[in-house]
Amino acid sequence: MAQESTNPKRCRRCLLADLAGENDYYQSVLRYRASLPARRRTPDDLYAARLEHCRRCDQLDNATCMQCGCYVEMRAARLDMHCPLPDRW
Repeated sequence: MAQESTNPKRCRRCLLADLAGENDYYQSVLRYRASLPARRRTPDDLYAARLEHCRRCDQLDNATCMQCGCYVEMRAARLDMHCPLPDRW
């Protein structure tokens, strides 16, 4: 009889929003982003553009940037943060 894996499914090009049914980390992202003062929060259109760059990046693995170890949705939420790779966002 095959043993079932207890490891969560990994997704190379997924963000936390894509995995929201499997965990509540995405709700933490939403609360964090909402708590940022407007002057520090990335505007919605720029936030979406940053996340699209991350989706296409080969360093994205299971909602985590493999260059810096952050959840990309948290990093992209702050206007003063930047992608650790040059010339991305």
